[in-house]
Amino acid sequence: MDDKYNIEAAEILANNALHLPITQAAPIYEQLLSVFPTAAKYWKQYVEANMLVNNDDATKQIFSRCLLNCLQVPLWQCYIRFIRKVNEKKGVEGQEETRKAFDFMLNYVGVDIASGPVWMEYITFLKLLPATSPQEESQRMTAVRKAYQKAILTPTHLIEQLWKEYENFENSVSRQLAKGLISEYQPKYNSARAVYRERKKCVDEIDWNMLAVPPTGSSKEEQQWMAWKRLLSFEKGNPQRIDAASSNKRIIFTYEQCLMYLYHYPDMWYDYATWHAKSGSTEAAIKVFQRAVKALPDSDMLKYAYAELEESRGAIQSAKKLYESLLGDGVNTTALAHIQFIRFLRRNEGVEAARKYFLDARKSPTCTYHVYVAYALMAFCLDKDPKVAHNVFEAGLKRFMHEPVYVLEYADFLSRLNDDRNIRALFERALSSLPPEESVEVWKRFSQFEQTYGDLASMLKVEQRRKEALSITGEEGASLLENSLQDVVSRYSFMDLWPCSSKDLDHLARQEWLAKNMTKKVEKPAISNGIGITEKDSTVVSSNSTSSAKVVYPDTSKMMVYDPRQNPGTAMTPNTTSPAIVVASNPLSTPMAGTVGGGSSNAFDEIPKATPPALVAFLANLPAVEGPTPNVDIVLSICLQSDLPISQAGKSATSASQMPAGAPAPSTSDLSGSSKSHPIPGTSSFRPRDRYLGKRKDLDRQEDDETATVQSQPLPRDAFRIRQIQKTRASSTSQTGSASYGSAFSGDLSGSTS
Repeated sequence: MDDKYNIEAAEILANNALHLPITQAAPIYEQLLSVFPTAAKYWKQYVEANMLVNNDDATKQIFSRCLLNCLQVPLWQCYIRFIRKVNEKKGVEGQEETRKAFDFMLNYVGVDIASGPVWMEYITFLKLLPATSPQEESQRMTAVRKAYQKAILTPTHLIEQLWKEYENFENSVSRQLAKGLISEYQPKYNSARAVYRERKKCVDEIDWNMLAVPPTGSSKEEQQWMAWKRLLSFEKGNPQRIDAASSNKRIIFTYEQCLMYLYHYPDMWYDYATWHAKSGSTEAAIKVFQRAVKALPDSDMLKYAYAELEESRGAIQSAKKLYESLLGDGVNTTALAHIQFIRFLRRNEGVEAARKYFLDARKSPTCTYHVYVAYALMAFCLDKDPKVAHNVFEAGLKRFMHEPVYVLEYADFLSRLNDDRNIRALFERALSSLPPEESVEVWKRFSQFEQTYGDLASMLKVEQRRKEALSITGEEGASLLENSLQDVVSRYSFMDLWPCSSKDLDHLARQEWLAKNMTKKVEKPAISNGIGITEKDSTVVSSNSTSSAKVVYPDTSKMMVYDPRQNPGTAMTPNTTSPAIVVASNPLSTPMAGTVGGGSSNAFDEIPKATPPALVAFLANLPAVEGPTPNVDIVLSICLQSDLPISQAGKSATSASQMPAGAPAPSTSDLSGSSKSHPIPGTSSFRPRDRYLGKRKDLDRQEDDETATVQSQPLPRDAFRIRQIQKTRASSTSQTGSASYGSAFSGDLSGSTS
């Protein structure tokens, strides 16, 4: 955004102008308003400075410049104050001028949601008009009644107050007449009040102090754009179900207010103009486009849209002037402007006019290969003249042989003519002049052409030439793909049909990527039994300097294996039989696991005091987890089948909390009932084998109980439990020496972990 749209600097200038004489402040205001022509607050400040020194002529001139483009109530209230002040001492003539000014103001801003004070001021003005005869009194009352009836149908902030005043007014005139009028307007007022509430929700989202600046993509600007879109959509829906003329008036007013703040948004101008055109008011749409082009002279989009509207209604000369304005002085003319003008001439003045302009445009320094392609295709597709099109392509080839896109467009044209001989000649000419790094797409198209038009020998020959040409461009691995299946897939595929499965395609693509990155080696850490990382291989050779720019490699030297048996920040020391294991800190691990081997048990002592007994019992029933992913069936079964023994859990929690400070705290595996033994440092008296034998006896007893009791129990409704019973029965008959998951539910969840 240009510095001239600096909002902070503009606010500083405006504040400084308030303290300067009007002769010194006027240039500042003119400077501000040249940049922000729809800033109503600056116009109001400017006009009030002139009113303060009674400079009526300057005030009138300023109002004539801003009123119709700034439909904001505070500015118009300033206008009505000026009119009343000027006509204050002119008697009846002045009162009539003031009344006309009120009507003029309400015609433009009377539908504003903030226009309630304006309506009340107008009604008060009418009530105070002198009436020297009964006829004048009757006319005055009629005027007041009409003003009230218009005001109560407008959704404004003061609609409820206006309705109360209207009721009092009618009752003061005639109670009998008031009853009929109030019953007639009550439903209309209720509808307007309901619409006001919905309208207010949209209006409250709008920043009425925002200055019109070119869009920068900030979140605030996007929010304001969406807020205006919502308000416009609300008004277009005609929620009050008023007549079409009144509804259109509100929509026009909303668009005009919107453009005060989104003045530099071409889409809002276009939306406004097309709404007029769709509503049948083409002249109004043209006026909007004229204002839009003046407001945004650099917007080619609006000029094309405006020219399209003029052409569609038959105003060819007006449209031509717009196209010529896009051409400019010829020095900065874009290729697109040349192309669109050629098409316009072809549509409206014929082939000869388009050809004549093309001959002139090709001499322009701004003429690119796009102009040749566009004119050649127009001659071929519209004029049905392939000879002219061929000549144009040939003429352009002499100038744009170095443009691969132009060569491909020419090849497409020759393909339409089924001219395979000239296509081969074109490819050979182009590839002989194009540098290898720019010929990739041309080689690709040449190969596709031979697959369609050539025989097997020519197909393979072009493929080999292509590889040889591209292998010297520095693309890694190009020479390694000479015998790749990718070539076969390319030759024997058609459209979305492939000679292999999608899995094979992924595999081949992966191989191609690996071949291109063979020199970028990354040593992978050795994994022991899928859960451990050896200390010897836990580091990775740094290859950031040679890694591909397209691939980001993770720093695997900092990866650690998840192990829920350890406290955060601790690691298991390797023994003589198992590899070293680096254990990740696990904030989600069970808090019941304390330090082992005479360590402090403060964590174990403190946590159960704040943990509900039911939760402690539930956590104790959870199985041991090997790795970061537990067995989902088992966890769900426990969650669905748990009958939490609150009292027992409370006792166990209490007894656990009363353990001596020096006693070893149970590990997570012990509390969950797991019979898995783990190497634990500093426990010379700890014998995992003994615990395993004890657990095995418990398991045998559980299996006996299961045989005696589970068979006689009714089949559970829980699908998870049914599956676990089936798994348990199968494992109990086919396996021995298996480790138990440690469920407390009579061995139902027992299964092999080996």
